[in-house]
This record gives sequence, structure tokens and C-alpha cells, in this order.
Amino acid sequence: MNKKIGYGIALVALLAAPAVIYPVFLMKLLCFALFACAFNLLIGYTGLLSFGHAAFFGGAGYIAGWAIRDAGWPPELGILLGVGAAALIGLVMGLLAIRRQGIYFTMITLALAQMLYFVFLQASFTGGEDGLQGVPRGKLLGSLNLESDLHLYYVVLLIAIAGFALVVRTIHSPFGQVLKAIKENEPRAISLGYDVDRYKLLAFVLSAALAGLAGATKTLIIGFETLTDVHWTMSGLVVLMTLVGGLGTLVGPVVGAIIIIALENKLGDLGDWLARLTHIEWFHSLGDSVTIVTGLIFIVCVLLFRKGIVGELADWFGRSVKTKVS
Repeated sequence: MNKKIGYGIALVALLAAPAVIYPVFLMKLLCFALFACAFNLLIGYTGLLSFGHAAFFGGAGYIAGWAIRDAGWPPELGILLGVGAAALIGLVMGLLAIRRQGIYFTMITLALAQMLYFVFLQASFTGGEDGLQGVPRGKLLGSLNLESDLHLYYVVLLIAIAGFALVVRTIHSPFGQVLKAIKENEPRAISLGYDVDRYKLLAFVLSAALAGLAGATKTLIIGFETLTDVHWTMSGLVVLMTLVGGLGTLVGPVVGAIIIIALENKLGDLGDWLARLTHIEWFHSLGDSVTIVTGLIFIVCVLLFRKGIVGELADWFGRSVKTKVS
């Protein structure tokens, strides 16, 4: 019941948010939150650390952007094509990597993702280092004009909610319970007769498709796609979001995404404000130190919040309830 109330409050806040916060910034937050939730489904509930999720996020963005801009597809079909491409890339990558474990699995996903990065760097339709630019928003189902930030925001909100709901449903399904069993004790899951590799592959493809949904939607929002989204640093960024928010929690990745993306976008403004307030010129360069600040946040979370912000808060709340009951 408490979760339902919390989700209800969050939904009301999200519906009203465009009145006080720039809608494009909110849409970026939603996309990265969905991206982090997709990654968390794989590492938090299956125990697989992929360092190649940028391939799905950015790859879907490129494919969707090409379909909408060059092929003239409507936005909804362009996004679906991007999701399909991400799922296909995930299937191929998963078939190659899924039989390995630990650091070997991680390094295979990283290597394959970097191969795809160079493909997009050299491909003619991507624009190379200039990126794929000028992607029109178009009209949803031929009627709803997505050039309006407000219209597009509520479409993106619906997409993010649907993606989050799919993650929640997956985790609480019998399939999700098997994934948790694989994470906790893979040999025991094998002894119980489960085809562990098949479950891992399905989880990998589902995670890739959801990451692709986030990436394709982001391309539609900002109107272009660049190599940044397929670079290995994007894979590192989603790892950071998930660990900061709380690995293996439902809302932890969302919280982590909000913190990291808000820092990236607003740290410069905060630095200018601090410089005016304190008359210390160094604060003007704070926006150029995002990597340093996020690195410090990561170190603090690892040292003080081993389960992430949401995980630690949940533990603290649980201990408080037990103390009051006893």
C-alpha cells in the first residue's frame, strides 16, 4: 500500500512538473531513468555486469533518427524500429557473451560495444563525428503535434511509465524469480533444472530493448544523435547511476539518474551562483568539473552508502520499524 501511495504521489508530481521545470530537461531525466532501470534489470536482478549498454542506447538512437529523418517514418514507428534494432544487437551480443561469467562477460560486452562504436563512427548515415542531426519530431499517429514540448513531454512520460511498469512486472513474475535465483546461486538454479543460459539471454535482450527505447526516445526529444551515446563512457555513466541510486532496488536507478543528470546539466549554473555569492572565481569552472564531482559522489556512496541511497534508506527505515515494534 505504501508503494502505491508513493507511486501515486510521484505520478502527480510528474504530471505537474512541466509547470515549474523546463520540459526538455525533464524528458532527458525520464529517458536516462528508464535507461538506468533497464541496466538494473540485468545487473541488480540477474547479476550480470554489462559494460556495453551504450551500444543499445546509442544504437537505437541512430536507427530511430535515420528512420524518422531519412526514411520518412512517423515517430512511433521510428522508435519501434530503434527498439527492435537494440533487441537484435542485444541478441547477437548476448549469444556471444552469455556463456562467460564475471569479468570475462563484462569485457566481451565492452569489446563488442566498442566495435559497434567504430561502425557508427564510419557509417555514412550517422554523420560521423558531427552526429546525426535534424531529426524532426513529427506527429504521433499522424495527429498529435510533437513539436510542442508539452505534448512530447506527456508522450515521453507515458513511455517511461510503461517501461518502468514492464520492469516491475518482470521482476515480480515467475521469470523474475528465476533471475533472482540465478543471481543468488547459479549452480543451485542449474540443479533445479533451469536452463540458466536461456534465462540470462532473455534478460539480456529485454534489458537491451528497454535501453533502446530510452535511447530512441532521447533522439526524438533533442533532435540529434551523437557518438557520445555509443561510447563506453555512457556505459560507465549508467553503472554510476545504478550504484549511486541503489543496486537491485526498483526506484534506486531513477534516483541515481536524477542526481547524475541534474549535476551534469546544472553544475555550471550552481558554480556561477556560488561565484557571485562568494566572489571566488574558481566556482565559474565548476561546470567543467562534472566528472570530478560525480567521481567524488561515487566514492562517497561506495564508502558510506554501500547499498546506494535508496538501499540504505530502505534499510534504515526497516530497522526503525523493527525498533518501534519491539
